[in-house]
Amino acid sequence: MKHIKNIFLVFAGLLVMSSCNKQIQEKQTDPNNPTSVPPNLIVGTLMANIAGIGNAGSLGGINSWSSAHTWNQYHCQNYDYYGNNIYSWTGSNSSFDPYLVMKNVMQMENEAKTRGAAAVNPFEAIGRFVRAYYYYNLTSFFGDVPQAQALLASANSSPAYSTQEQVFKYVLDQLDTANTDFATLISANDNSLSTSQDFLYSGNLSLWQKMVNTFKLRVLVSLSIKSSDAVLSIPTQFANILNNPSKYPIFKDQTEDFKLVYNPGGVNTYTTYPFNPSNFGSIAARFNMAATYVSALTAINDARVYITCDPAWKLVGSDPNPCQYQYFAGASTGEPLSTMYGNANAGLYSFINRYRYYSNFTGEPNVLVGYKEMCFNIAEGIVRGWAPGNAETWYKNGITASMAFYGIDVSKTSFTAYFLPPGNSAVTDVKPFPFNFDFTAYYTQPTVKLSATPSTAINQIVLQKYIVCFQNSGYEGYYNWRRTGVPAFQGGSGVGNNGVVPVRRAYPVSEQSQNAANWNAALKAQGFTQDDLNQVMWNLSRNALRHCQRRDGSVRLAVALGHNANIVKLDVSDDGSGVPDNLKSQLFEPFFTTAVSGTGLGLYIAREICQANGASLYYSDAPGGGAQFTILCKRANT
Repeated sequence: MKHIKNIFLVFAGLLVMSSCNKQIQEKQTDPNNPTSVPPNLIVGTLMANIAGIGNAGSLGGINSWSSAHTWNQYHCQNYDYYGNNIYSWTGSNSSFDPYLVMKNVMQMENEAKTRGAAAVNPFEAIGRFVRAYYYYNLTSFFGDVPQAQALLASANSSPAYSTQEQVFKYVLDQLDTANTDFATLISANDNSLSTSQDFLYSGNLSLWQKMVNTFKLRVLVSLSIKSSDAVLSIPTQFANILNNPSKYPIFKDQTEDFKLVYNPGGVNTYTTYPFNPSNFGSIAARFNMAATYVSALTAINDARVYITCDPAWKLVGSDPNPCQYQYFAGASTGEPLSTMYGNANAGLYSFINRYRYYSNFTGEPNVLVGYKEMCFNIAEGIVRGWAPGNAETWYKNGITASMAFYGIDVSKTSFTAYFLPPGNSAVTDVKPFPFNFDFTAYYTQPTVKLSATPSTAINQIVLQKYIVCFQNSGYEGYYNWRRTGVPAFQGGSGVGNNGVVPVRRAYPVSEQSQNAANWNAALKAQGFTQDDLNQVMWNLSRNALRHCQRRDGSVRLAVALGHNANIVKLDVSDDGSGVPDNLKSQLFEPFFTTAVSGTGLGLYIAREICQANGASLYYSDAPGGGAQFTILCKRANT
């Protein structure tokens, strides 16, 4: 009996302990720190991230008038307290925080599945785009990046890097699947996406599908130098989109743009334009226009300069008509800030147009993926022979859409600009100035009318695309310059990096400590041991491979001591046709190239990097024929 009583007491005790544990667990659950959220709420966070107004994934600043557009050389900061124009892309300033956004994508997808969503659902389809968007930018910034092994959490905290080719293949595949999934959802009349949390498209899946394909055109054109790559099949994928609009719908006009509309009265999306009446007095004189952008407009007599810029009033003088192209000037992005600030405030440079960008809190939309840019991407692909079509029609559509964006109706000839004359300190003091602009006369200029020569036509297309991406489209201004050399970006001490505009970002320093083995392997795989000098090797080897006969031994690398034991000599030579005598003097000039798809920047950047590191680079004819490039540098102390 006593034995049974003891068993009963133990059993009762277990019940009490179980009850206590349950009460303790309930009290330990924090109702203000949920472990699960509806997927629609995560959509809102992702939209803010992509638009550059969230807590992560801003890519260094892609909001209107942010750092990306300084580096796109659209505007300059002239007062160091507010910022500068240095391409601060060293490892200590680089970030992999887009991976945090993609972790939220995984959480969104898991929440949707937990709540019973089908395998194909809006959250999964949007997640594919978000991944493609961030991986496109990550690989465009850095080169090889973690992708296949990324985001595996504790399963792999040190992911290997995927090659750039593999990353771009992943990006294109994600976009293709997203297009298919959106088509499935549209057919099923799916309406599970919140119209309030998706504040960029209000839950419109048809617009999402069009945007995905429009973005894919951007990615394909960005790979023009790799158009012969068998893995990526760039011309085929481009043609598939243009030749099958029912399967791959794209934007029909700029009302369908993927854009952030600033909404100071919004409940879910309270946003104000970065420049507005509240900060006009404190920052208006601290920003001025960049010469790269202003010159792109004035050189072709483009009236959009009257809308986005104020005149340089010192140049206007007493002329009552400031609407003349010679009165608009920007500063070189590479100019020292002390000089730039003085010149800007002396009226030698154009300020940001006070009326358009400071007079209210809504400004203009920040277009992330737009119809105007799409027109030029299509025109470029057609000129390159990737698909049939009328390149000039798309080219003109892009220009006229941009004109309309700025209030210039190309069917009219009389317009009004609004500037803030000198001596006035309030944005409300802007004055109207009439001007005439005839689009027909503008377009018939040889510099504007699309050329029948493909290389010239591509330069014209990229220049117009640069103009329409002003203060929008993320880093496309910079990416396209890096790919084509158009327009000519300006270097100098003000850009840092020994006066040279960089062509990539350094990996975050955290990779060196937390993922050192894979970081080192990625550098080695790309030809880098130290960023700069090994970049020279990659550029030169690529040129040698392009021009050689592609036989065993066609490209030769030789290392030897120079004229004394303190000098190392590195020769890279090929068995191609060499460089004609009449072109040798131009080899190291920026934007000089004999290749249709080349930028003309490789050898220029190579020499600049060598000189910045105390080395020298020069050309000579290779013994027995072909080209030879030689680097002379000091031997490292051991």
